[in-house]
Amino acid sequence: MTLPTEFYVVAAVAVLLTGLSKSGFGGGLGIMAVPLMSLFVAPQFAAATMMPILLAMDIIIVWRYRHDWSAPVVRLLLPGAIIGLGAGALAFHHVDAALIRFAVGLLALSFVAQYVLSRRRYDGDRAARNETVLALGAVSGFASFIAHAGGPPVKGFLLRKRLEKSAFVGTNTIFFFLLNATKAVAYGALGHYSAESLGLSLTLSPILVLGVLIGFKLHGLIDQTRFTAVVYTLLAVTGSKLVWDSVPLLLQPATG
Repeated sequence: MTLPTEFYVVAAVAVLLTGLSKSGFGGGLGIMAVPLMSLFVAPQFAAATMMPILLAMDIIIVWRYRHDWSAPVVRLLLPGAIIGLGAGALAFHHVDAALIRFAVGLLALSFVAQYVLSRRRYDGDRAARNETVLALGAVSGFASFIAHAGGPPVKGFLLRKRLEKSAFVGTNTIFFFLLNATKAVAYGALGHYSAESLGLSLTLSPILVLGVLIGFKLHGLIDQTRFTAVVYTLLAVTGSKLVWDSVPLLLQPATG
């Protein structure tokens, strides 16, 4: 496969921003990667290229924050996420991905709106209702499998838990490493990988390392208050992107 120089520039920027945001702030800009790469290649190829990159990022970041994560929070979210992944696998060919992106985008914006408009303090020590945590985990797993949009439900929950910044990134990364590892196996079973996609992942690997290292540096330079503001901003960007991309597809007239 021969790709133009412009593709490699766009892909490098996408991977750099993904790594930077994941290691420094728990993600947020990675949602741009597949759409940007899809300007030149099929979305399925772009997603298959990004999956090994995301896993490699997760492994590096998990090691960095291995002492800074909340096991109880991960245990709370995982049962719902497993249910959501299973439901997503079963419904993969029957659910409109645009509708899922729209709903998750609105959920992300609702978290941001609550923070901006009310600024109500959330007691991180008070246990959330089990049904709420189960639902958020399930939505994350389902949206992750169907539409690669599982981040906002979990990030909104972690923000309301008021975790210390390193614990936030560590907990978020470990949770999504488990989800991405499961998805990676499913991608292989479905035949999504190719020699070309894996070769491209390898070519972009130095960029992913650079992005992750820059993110680590930024994480150390920013204080807790600014960290929270940045993460909410990234959540707003993610939610807006999901809604913006999905609305035109939902408004298209049905065919056939």
